[in-house]
Amino acid sequence: MPTPERLDRIKSVLGFRQPDLRIVLEQVGNPHNASAVLRTCDAAGIMNIDVIGSAGQPMPINEAITTRADKWLSIRFHDSTAACLAALKAEGFVVAVTHLGPEAVPYTSLDYTRPTAVVFGGEKDGISPEALAAADIRIKIPMFGMVQSLNLSVSVGIVAYEAVRQRLHRGFFDGPRLSPEELEDYLDRWSGL
Repeated sequence: MPTPERLDRIKSVLGFRQPDLRIVLEQVGNPHNASAVLRTCDAAGIMNIDVIGSAGQPMPINEAITTRADKWLSIRFHDSTAACLAALKAEGFVVAVTHLGPEAVPYTSLDYTRPTAVVFGGEKDGISPEALAAADIRIKIPMFGMVQSLNLSVSVGIVAYEAVRQRLHRGFFDGPRLSPEELEDYLDRWSGL
């Protein structure tokens, strides 16, 4: 049984969770990067992560890197990009993909106060053509050096904290965004961890 202080901490964290802000990882191959992303998502109040991989295989998680943040997240695994993004759109999410093409807009121009899913591609190939075709918007982080991309976890951190900035400004962290039923369900689950 958790202590009263632990229950208070769990309730506080659940009160900050943003159920309508999702991070999608498409074909991420480096477990170090994926684990760092999970830690960043937990810190930013993002609770739902979608992982697109081959045959729905769960990605290996490095607990030394996540500091066990993964146990406080809901991670869904998908076999295909098309199925994942179609499901998110059916749930009312705007799908943004990170891309360096000329049609991409600065990541700060996106309104993250809407239900938003941001897709980040794998380290080697980036976003797939399938994800590009399904995107509602393409965003980019401006680059001014010889290297044209950042580490995956750094990119997720930059975009996630722009979303946090916008949501803080609009009062999204002032009270729970989960329904009372969801809060109770997560409280029961998290109390046992």
